Parts: sequence; structure tokens; C-alpha cells
Amino acid sequence: MSGENQRVDASSGTTDLAPPPAPAPVSRAGRLARPALVLGAAAAALAYVGTVDPNEPGHYPVCPLFRLTGVLCPGCGGLRSAHAFAHGDLVTAIGANAMAVAGYFFFAGFMVLWLVRAYRGVASPKLVVRPLYWWALGVVAVVFSVVRNLPMGSFLAP
Repeated sequence: MSGENQRVDASSGTTDLAPPPAPAPVSRAGRLARPALVLGAAAAALAYVGTVDPNEPGHYPVCPLFRLTGVLCPGCGGLRSAHAFAHGDLVTAIGANAMAVAGYFFFAGFMVLWLVRAYRGVASPKLVVRPLYWWALGVVAVVFSVVRNLPMGSFLAP
């Protein structure tokens, strides 16, 4: 047994396990700090992409897979999608990369959940993704990539 949670009774020389000290209560501002910082960083990144237009050449690097093979990966058009999304043009954002737009809405929902739980003092949501869901997401990304590279799926190409 470790000595940090033991209490020794001086009269009998026996030891009893003392309960660990209760953690200090965290203020609401302290609970909101982490989700607010994550949200602030994401908003700053979106604001940057909204300001620096990826449609103008020279601002961002070209997708290496597209440059080498001409094949659109699942992320191709993601910056153009973010730029359109930052300007409130949802149709153009979906046209540039529909999968990225789904990710924006998933992130927004997760952030709302995290902020509400932090505000109420409930434990932070745990984002534990089972391997099956990772595989499903991978299959969706591969199918999305294949379809957007076919003539019938050209509406998914940026």
C-alpha cells in the first residue's frame, strides 16, 4: 500500500485507508476554457481560409495526389469548400467538397454539446469511435473518391 492515503492511529499503531481528498471545484470559466479555445482556434482557421481565397493560385499548395495522378482525393476541394462555407455559400461549399461540409456540421454539433456540458458542469463528452465506425468512414471516403472521379459523379468534383 502506498503511504499517501494511509492514516495511522497513534494509540493502537494500526493504519486505516483515508479517502482521497476531494478535487477542488472548477469554476464555470475554467470548465469553458478548453472548449472555448478549441472553438476559437477553429474559428480563426476558418476566418483565415475565408480571407485568403484558395481559388487564387499561389496561396495554398496543390494536392500532391492530384498533381501526380490527376485523381481527386477525399480532401480535394476542402479549402475551397471552407472558403465558401465561411462566406455563407452552402451550395458552393457542398459542390467543392460535400464530405467536408458534413464534417463542419459534425464539428459544430460536437462543439455545442461540449460547451453545453461544460457550462452545466457535466463531464466532457468522450469521443470514442469504435473501429467499425472508422472502417465505415474509410469506406465512405473511398466511395466518395471513386464516384467523384467518374463521369457520372462529376457533380461531386470541385
